[in-house]
Amino acid sequence: MDWDNSRIFLAVARSGQFLAAARQLGLDHATVARRITALEKALGSTLFERRTTGCALTPAGERFLASAERIEAEMLSAQADLAATGLDVSGTVRIGAPDGFGTLFLSPRLGKLAALYPGLTIQLVPVPRAFSLSKREADIAITIDRPEAGRLAIRKLTDYTLHLYAARQYLAEHGEPESRDGLRAHQLVTYVQDLLFSPALNFMPDLFGPDYRRLECVSAVGQDAAVQAGAGIGVLHDYHAAKNANLQVVLPELSFRRTYWLATHLDTQASLRIRTVADFIVSEVQANRALFEG
Repeated sequence: MDWDNSRIFLAVARSGQFLAAARQLGLDHATVARRITALEKALGSTLFERRTTGCALTPAGERFLASAERIEAEMLSAQADLAATGLDVSGTVRIGAPDGFGTLFLSPRLGKLAALYPGLTIQLVPVPRAFSLSKREADIAITIDRPEAGRLAIRKLTDYTLHLYAARQYLAEHGEPESRDGLRAHQLVTYVQDLLFSPALNFMPDLFGPDYRRLECVSAVGQDAAVQAGAGIGVLHDYHAAKNANLQVVLPELSFRRTYWLATHLDTQASLRIRTVADFIVSEVQANRALFEG
């Protein structure tokens, strides 16, 4: 059996679409379809149920998926062993992270890692969404909720704190609330509630009533920019906002504590490049522990 056909099978199974798998692999749609047909013929089983919106694994496809992932894990392990022999840290590593951590903290520090390993391509995807390690959407995932499912290696990165902030100019023009109820008189900057990717980001029940005036932004970085520009009062990350002389903490007794976790798939633990990037992230967080602890 041709392993390359199995590799294409994995891409289709993880994306749920022939077209998406073709784009990911740099192939045309017809080639992907032809290779899957050849694999099904070699196995004597139908692996996918073709639908107008994509495709779904058949029971035979589910069974073959487990076998293909085991083969993939062995090949990744072999590649890692060969790379470790020559200590050649190269290739591509994709990091999926919340945009707050990814953009505000990690992105400015990745240049050091790139300088150490010129053969390493680092892809940082700091967007407000969850990443599937099992589908290989990312090699390393930073999460706010501790992952509970899947064959994952999980490390706690750090706890971190958040407070209400406002631009000093905004407070000079609108006054400073003296209590939680005083927030009613202010424009509040917060998340788009129905687009939250983690319940841990929902500060509404603790702070804001449904009738409060709100500017909602799906991005933590967008909220930070809006608050800095004087759009209103918002919950911001202390590890970034506390350094900004233009911002002032509002109602300092209101504090929120959350946690960042780092997860990798067990099948990729032996990969030197993934391990190198994960260890770098952990070391950078540890070196800046005071920022996160407020």
